[in-house]
Amino acid sequence: MLVLARKVGESVIIGDSIEITIVDLRGDVVRLGIKAPVDVPVYRKEIYEQIVRENLASSDVDLSLEELGNIIPTPPDKKK
Repeated sequence: MLVLARKVGESVIIGDSIEITIVDLRGDVVRLGIKAPVDVPVYRKEIYEQIVRENLASSDVDLSLEELGNIIPTPPDKKK
């Protein structure tokens, strides 16, 4: 892990397109400003971990193809 010291108003650049700026310090809380392309998702770690857990849980579904077909509607042009 790279550890850097920064003051309020100073930044760190990641790659060519991500900039993280120290916006404010209040006690033991650091406020960060993040500039990143819209196609780069930015999450707080606890939110990202929750998303991963939910994705894993939702992928752990045991359905047969018939049961899956009952959940997903058949497009009108494919109905018999």
